[in-house]
Amino acid sequence: MKKEICMKGKPSALQEFAKSKTRAKAEARKLPFAELEKLIKSLNEALEAEKAKEEKKLEQERLATIDKINNLLADTGLKPEDLKKTKKTRGKAKGAKAGRKMGKVPPRYRLVIDGKEHLWSGRGRTPRVFQEYFDAGNSRESCEIQS
Repeated sequence: MKKEICMKGKPSALQEFAKSKTRAKAEARKLPFAELEKLIKSLNEALEAEKAKEEKKLEQERLATIDKINNLLADTGLKPEDLKKTKKTRGKAKGAKAGRKMGKVPPRYRLVIDGKEHLWSGRGRTPRVFQEYFDAGNSRESCEIQS
């Protein structure tokens, strides 16, 4: 939630400085060092006061929400424990996360068949060459790359 304090449609000087770092630096160079420090101190105090107001407001909203929930629980005859039970029975939706790419993984297994090297990270579906090798009675450990 942004507050914009304007007089007759004109943005304040502070708003102008907030928009342009270059302009703020140029104006800061015009002020003596002591005045600049005093201005920064005043702005920091104002910022802390606004933060405190915002935190107080958020805390009041949170408490009001908790009161509403407690009233709903009382009206329906439910207990907070009932909500915990419900949360446990619901599962998260399973499946691949859209847009998420897995990083490349170094190969963990190596097979050399007919002079051709086959590599596999050990993830995903077993490649046909490796599956045939395992089906022939060989173990995964026998083709594991030793580091």
